[in-house]
Amino acid sequence: MVSRVTTVAFEGIEAVPVDVQVMVAPGKVGMQIVGLADKAVTESRERIQAALHASGLSMPAKKVTVNLAPADLPKEGSHYDLPIALGLMAALGAIPHDALAGYVVVGELALDGTTAPVAGALPAAIGANALGKGLICPHGVGSEAAWAGADIDILAPRSLIAIANHFRGTQVLSRPEAAVHATPGNLPDLADIKGQESAKRALEIAAAGGHHLLFCGPPGSGKSMLAQRLPSILPPLSPRELLEVSMIASVAGSIVGGKLSDRRPFRAPHHSATMAALTGGGFRVRPGEASLAHHGVLFLDELPEFSPQALDSLRQPLESGECVVARANGRVAYPARFQLVAAMNPCRCGMAGEPGHRCARGPRCQSDYQARISGPMLDRIDLRVEVPAVTAADLIRPARAESSAAVAERVARARAVQANRFAGLGLEGVTVNAACPAAMVEEIAALDSGGAALLGEASEKLGLSARAYHRVLKVARTLADLDGSDTVGRLHLAEAISYRMAGERIAQAA
Repeated sequence: MVSRVTTVAFEGIEAVPVDVQVMVAPGKVGMQIVGLADKAVTESRERIQAALHASGLSMPAKKVTVNLAPADLPKEGSHYDLPIALGLMAALGAIPHDALAGYVVVGELALDGTTAPVAGALPAAIGANALGKGLICPHGVGSEAAWAGADIDILAPRSLIAIANHFRGTQVLSRPEAAVHATPGNLPDLADIKGQESAKRALEIAAAGGHHLLFCGPPGSGKSMLAQRLPSILPPLSPRELLEVSMIASVAGSIVGGKLSDRRPFRAPHHSATMAALTGGGFRVRPGEASLAHHGVLFLDELPEFSPQALDSLRQPLESGECVVARANGRVAYPARFQLVAAMNPCRCGMAGEPGHRCARGPRCQSDYQARISGPMLDRIDLRVEVPAVTAADLIRPARAESSAAVAERVARARAVQANRFAGLGLEGVTVNAACPAAMVEEIAALDSGGAALLGEASEKLGLSARAYHRVLKVARTLADLDGSDTVGRLHLAEAISYRMAGERIAQAA
């Protein structure tokens, strides 16, 4: 007799059904796992044997064959331990043969028969719901799986004995409750920044419209401090965004204790990060930093120190909102609609343009350093801000600056206006100006004759590309939203153009 258990394999954040077939038959004693399994799956034989022994069961003195169907789909990870073990227990009569028909099973086993947390519990629960089934998962990820819906039957046993007793009716497993991480009370605040009013203004605009931002200035001017305070003025994740972000984090195994958070992700990879680390890849094609920053912030400090290949690999995700990892044996796509914030020094010595400083290498120090960033990459950044060194007068000023809470209120109002506007236009999934399709930009940011003449003149003098032209309009629309204006005025447009001018000087060097 063959017992069957349903589990899943992960392709990106999608859970693909896998049929675990277990047969106990006469033959050479041992367990054989077939179905294109990787090393972690084949090693489950030893874990399952030890877990069954610790639970008071023993392997039958027969041949055990486990088939993971479809056989041509790669099976990776340790979450196949629990479905194989339960399938074997059903074949041996330790649990009712039909008890597992209404469940998808994922989980890793320890040698003492207890269950261990695995990555991907939330996508597995969503996949189980799509199949009209419940989910059996380890106790450590039960709270995570519970976020998939209140109507999904979820069992989160601590051990093999617990799930066996549940199906035999001697123990009842309660449904796990969804849990949320408490928001820390000591988040970085904009009030900590002294001076840099123009940079704070740009940070507010970037937060309000979801625009990409580049800070350029000497060491110690506060570029990193400004970027680290961007999450404090961003609104919390909406329920839909929370689910998308959590599914990526679940596949990556970065959800701690099964608790989700409504705070937007903030990822700050080191400049030694590779292309695969940023966009995803590896042997098992895990999500990269760009996907882990989905609906949040990707902060690249010391931007020119990243390898040019790694930086240019972000060009497509910045436009399409997803990272596609293509291999000879498959293609995986991860969502990656993030907000890019970068910081850089004007030259290698860091002090180009500062009063009283002269680079030993002359103008080449600045041009060679900035040329490490390609023109197409710079063209995708909406706001370019020069951050000068902080003066002593700013540092000794006793009054505190405006707090993040006050700025966050203005950002929330502007974002609410944008969300209502795009909902009225029927653009599903678009909530900020930066994500507006190019075909709709001129409709939402209509200019009068004076504004059109100003933008045309600026385009000719700065040599703006078609992408840059539309991005200037998007920034101007955000400025109007912050001011509570229904129309884009000449002042809004002039300020939006000014944020491109510093970047055009960098682009000329590149």
